[in-house]
Amino acid sequence: MQSFEEIDFFSDNSLTYDPQPYFEYLRSKGPAVRLPQRGVVAVTGYDEGLAIFRNEERYSSYNAAYGPNPLPFEPVGDDITDQIASNRGDRSTFNMISTYDPPDHTRLRLLLKGLLTPKRLLENEQFMWRLADGMIDEFIGQGSMEFISGFAGPFATLVVADLLGVPEEDHKKFRRIFTEAGMRLGSIDGVPPQESNPLTRITGHFYEYIEDRRKNPRKDVMTDLALTKYPDGSLASVDDIVNLSAFLFAAGQETTVRVMAAMLMFLCEDPALQARLRAERSLIPNFIEETLRMEGTVKTGFRLNKVQTEIGGVELDPGTPLMLVISAMNRDPAKFESPHEFRPDRSNAREHLAFGRGIHACIGAPLARAELKVTLERMFDQTSDIRFDEAKHGPAGSRKLDYVPSYQARGLAELHIVHDAKA
Repeated sequence: MQSFEEIDFFSDNSLTYDPQPYFEYLRSKGPAVRLPQRGVVAVTGYDEGLAIFRNEERYSSYNAAYGPNPLPFEPVGDDITDQIASNRGDRSTFNMISTYDPPDHTRLRLLLKGLLTPKRLLENEQFMWRLADGMIDEFIGQGSMEFISGFAGPFATLVVADLLGVPEEDHKKFRRIFTEAGMRLGSIDGVPPQESNPLTRITGHFYEYIEDRRKNPRKDVMTDLALTKYPDGSLASVDDIVNLSAFLFAAGQETTVRVMAAMLMFLCEDPALQARLRAERSLIPNFIEETLRMEGTVKTGFRLNKVQTEIGGVELDPGTPLMLVISAMNRDPAKFESPHEFRPDRSNAREHLAFGRGIHACIGAPLARAELKVTLERMFDQTSDIRFDEAKHGPAGSRKLDYVPSYQARGLAELHIVHDAKA
């Protein structure tokens, strides 16, 4: 294995299983360190990362979905704000709400908030409980299953489909789109071709939905979506509604699914913890937060420095790509005591950065938390025990777990479990 000094984090799969030793190596160099590859500065300090999340004046989200790849333009001057604005083109990589800066981000964020109303989220959570019961009924008698494909993936797809009012007859089609695309976030194989992007395919469907509902309104969620208005009362553009809807659908897949699997992994690994949570359901919310801290799906995020500045003792020229090592920030010993220990009752677990902070903090966080809680509650309601399928993952002490090959996403590729149904 190469030394940490030589390794290219963005293309080497050797760190996929456990990146924490590498992240600790980076931390030993300081809260921010310039990597020898690609001109990227990695930030591992919690306070430094929080400062970047909260300062959109200095740090652009332009490359949030683009990662460490070479910019499609050559940064020139002391302030590249205008260059960023003029180099988005028509690629979805640079035209999602997660990559926009104010004022475009502000306008779309307010529109998105109008889509995710408290009433709609409550209705959606009620749907989650019914959906979870129905899905668990399908496999509970089998005694074993692959959890990600058998429950977590379809559950997350149908929850977001219900939230956005996607016609039920298209639910299977949407799930197939994501299944065929596979994991894309931060693939170590490089930037996937635009034509294989599931976001592009889903966008086409949403154009059809929105245009149809504007011509032929119905009493359904999709019509409400089509008639969404900006805060000033004007009708939102079709493009904005379509892009936000497709983004919400895509963003709600990978992230929640992997955290669901991480929750069950911790419970399979620690039978005493599982028994405690079953007996003390009030611990579930904090258990979820600790899971997000330890195994949040987005292990690295990206920003682009717009002006000359400094972070963690490192001078940054305009156009410097910053890698926010969220997995390392969430294990910063200056913030979290014994950071590599899983503590379900950790008092400050909710201060993790798994959902980001600042203007780009995940607006779907309440939705994700509800999905995770419903999943765990219903699994506990209908099973008396959940454990690893050792035929697939091996026995304790020589456990075999595979993770998605990504420099940006953290998550199990598969999780095979054995479960005992309650009598």
